[in-house]
Amino acid sequence: MRAIDLFCGAGGSSLGAAAAGVEIVAGFDVWPVAGSVYRANFPRARFYLCDLAALDESDIRVMRDDLGPVDLLLASPPCTDHSPARGARPPSAGLDLPWSVWAFARVFLPRRIVVENVVQMRRWHGYRALLHALMRLGYRVCVRILDAADFGVPQRRRRLYIVCDREVELPEIAPRASVHVPAGCVIDLDGYAYTPLYTPRRARATIERVERALRALGRDVAFISVYYGSGPQWQTLDVPLRTVTTSGHFALVRPDRCGGHEMRMLQVDELRRAMGFPASFVLDGCTRTETMRLLGNAVCPPVMQAIVETLIGA
Repeated sequence: MRAIDLFCGAGGSSLGAAAAGVEIVAGFDVWPVAGSVYRANFPRARFYLCDLAALDESDIRVMRDDLGPVDLLLASPPCTDHSPARGARPPSAGLDLPWSVWAFARVFLPRRIVVENVVQMRRWHGYRALLHALMRLGYRVCVRILDAADFGVPQRRRRLYIVCDREVELPEIAPRASVHVPAGCVIDLDGYAYTPLYTPRRARATIERVERALRALGRDVAFISVYYGSGPQWQTLDVPLRTVTTSGHFALVRPDRCGGHEMRMLQVDELRRAMGFPASFVLDGCTRTETMRLLGNAVCPPVMQAIVETLIGA
């Protein structure tokens, strides 16, 4: 099988599909940093630095002629406008980017398509129209909501997957992990420097968040302080990590053996493991901010591997 990856970012979908035995032919993204990372990890694939929404049918046909036929189209359109993390901000001009999936599908006509996005994509005004447009191209379409923790990823990450096949009815995508991997498995407790909880430069809101967790969990355990969300702003290490975001807002707090507490932010290597990326995946040359954006927007490779293997088995 040959695949292309739209809105590829760092290449989580490509990595998962490659692990399932698929040849990755090309990735497409508008961000040069994503292009550098993608080229480093998929040196045999083409990379197109382009705004997919600006392409017309003739542009896509030229790409098809250059790349040849493909069997699988992967896509992860930007989710910012669908995510609750957008808050009260107005939607951006890229709200209709998922239609690029249909534009490529009608030219390349791959047998299979997998689109990943946040669950809230179902509220997008064009959601049902896109599904029906894919059906009119001859695809059997099913929608699945999968949690990465059910596939061996040490993170709770529920995402929407639109899975399409032109030839067969689609089977269920079965979870592959009977027991969830806890966050503690990706954290190096002693590998990084900590600072005391109480310092003059520590934000008061941070201290109050940690103190609420200490009252709830006790003072003798290490835990993770979470900087987003409306629920409890902490979690223990014996459950999967909360969803990794583009800001990487997790701090590890632990007793300091002197009656107090110390803390540090989770590091890139820890969050990379929490996303299901192997240590061999190259992220060199990126700032921390760029790396967190790449990871927070990525698809967890083990989930895509399971989806593609299920499609191949069908």
